[in-house]
Amino acid sequence: MIEFGDDIREVFLQPGGFHFGGGRTRISTLLGSCISITLWHPRRLIGGMCHYMLPSRSRSPGAPLDGRYADEALALFDRELEGVGCRPGEFEVKVFGGGNMLSATGQTPRVMDIARRNVDSAHALLAHHGYNPSVTHCGGKGHRKLIFDLWTGHVWLAHRALDGKARA
Repeated sequence: MIEFGDDIREVFLQPGGFHFGGGRTRISTLLGSCISITLWHPRRLIGGMCHYMLPSRSRSPGAPLDGRYADEALALFDRELEGVGCRPGEFEVKVFGGGNMLSATGQTPRVMDIARRNVDSAHALLAHHGYNPSVTHCGGKGHRKLIFDLWTGHVWLAHRALDGKARA
């Protein structure tokens, strides 16, 4: 239980942001067509969140990993798990975002549908890397606000559709 006055470290992820750690850390972000993936280890009370914008890019050999891209964000998670001696199957995994922000009707041509491509890449890459999501809240229209507490693993989501109605 958190008592008033307890120090909580606040981390806000901008698009392309990535954070992995533990302790009394609260990670938050705002999502449109982007995706956030949260990982949490229930015994070790560690975890992290990414906020990626696009499925992939052509990366030059030796270039640093960039959290703006799904494949590289998953590689960042893999690197962190290796550093703490954990395997993907030990983590609770949740996936959020991929809201259609371009069309009130939801009829975006497939080639332009970055949101759908982001959701598809999240599921494919998570499976490829050995992660098994227990919660997904993806697609639809509108934006999401996400808050993730590393000391409990709790994730709070607020979803506001393009019609202006809040959804929990």
